[in-house]
Amino acid sequence: MPTNTQCFVKIHCRVMGHYARILTDDELAKLSSDKSAFNDFQKRKLESELQKNWDKFYLRNKTSFFKDRHWTREEFPKILPEACEKGKKLLECGCGVGNLIFPLLEYFPHLFIYACDFSLRAVNYVKSNERFDERKCFPFVCDLTKDSLKNLINETDVDVCTMIFLLSAIHPANIPAVLRNVFKVLKAGAVVFVRDYGLFDHAQLRFGRGKKMEENLYVRQDGTFAYFFSEDALRKLFVDNGYEELSVSYISNKTINRKKNLEVPRIFIQGTFQKPFPENDDYVDKFDNLSLQYHTNEQM
Repeated sequence: MPTNTQCFVKIHCRVMGHYARILTDDELAKLSSDKSAFNDFQKRKLESELQKNWDKFYLRNKTSFFKDRHWTREEFPKILPEACEKGKKLLECGCGVGNLIFPLLEYFPHLFIYACDFSLRAVNYVKSNERFDERKCFPFVCDLTKDSLKNLINETDVDVCTMIFLLSAIHPANIPAVLRNVFKVLKAGAVVFVRDYGLFDHAQLRFGRGKKMEENLYVRQDGTFAYFFSEDALRKLFVDNGYEELSVSYISNKTINRKKNLEVPRIFIQGTFQKPFPENDDYVDKFDNLSLQYHTNEQM
């Protein structure tokens, strides 16, 4: 029997551009006919259980679900040269079990990493990893939509921030609170790197009926969220919350199922955004005073 390795091949074509993909008529019909399946009570319940559901996810999958992100070795010097300089501090938002942290520290041992996650279980996996070194990494539990980072990180202490498949797991109405929270601990000129699910990714089209919560927002079987970003949506979120856009583009990959002779199009979105340098003394205060503004149940 063929192994998974023999059946599935990921093609790292890394085609980058400013369009997601062209949908077939059937795909367009599926998306247009798929309506929200959740009433307000169900939405409130799902959101209130997010943290519990992520803890359950890590209880089931432990540290084996995601692979270590070794692509950072090649891409970080190009995308984030700031992260390669000595003495820099990086904030990893949504660190999971450390799939980005540990490769980064292997390739860039001079870094110090603040690593936060919604899930206590995930953070404990980071701390128990044999590669963990408390001199180089400070992992902590944080609900970025509510818990102020300034309680644990010195103000304007962070040089680089990474959000890898983080924002898609958050209700879109709460993403501004996350971005404002992070903004307050970034140095002027600090860069935020984002990689996430792009609009019309194969995963979006695979969701069956009854899984759509809102436009481009879906609920997985385990109760976690998946949001699919357009360029405009990602750009607007950051620019409206004080950041300057450096780059935003889609990344197209292909996964080939040899056994079924299928090509699966994967669409991701990647962006870099910068906290501007102050033009005058009032600039930092203007954005520092932005509240997290977590949306209440009544606002859903």
